[in-house]
Amino acid sequence: MQSALVLAQQSSNTAGELIFSVIYLGLVILVIAGFWKTFAKAGEPGWAAIIPIFNTYIMLKIAGRAWWWLVLLIIPIVSLVVWIVASVDIAKSFGKGTGFGIGLALLPFIFYPILGFGDAQYQGPVSR
Repeated sequence: MQSALVLAQQSSNTAGELIFSVIYLGLVILVIAGFWKTFAKAGEPGWAAIIPIFNTYIMLKIAGRAWWWLVLLIIPIVSLVVWIVASVDIAKSFGKGTGFGIGLALLPFIFYPILGFGDAQYQGPVSR
């Protein structure tokens, strides 16, 4: 009897893990697709969206930021500020506002597909 209970609990855990994994994979695919289309709109190679670190470099390039901002992204706390600033710059590069940029930073699985598949046109980095 006890082994049946253990098996039932294990299968329940496995089902929950499977559901979580499928949802997570879907969100990752959504973000990659949004990055791909956003990069393509900005004249960058879309395949760069699937290369770690290089995709961040391309995002900073689209935002009009220097390559050394990549180094700032490894510093705790500073990375949050840098990521939000870069996201706002990306939004402005596509003619969107600050609120949309904060959305890019906090909810990329929603806002990058909107940016990539929407009608926003790349206008180049915002001059400071």
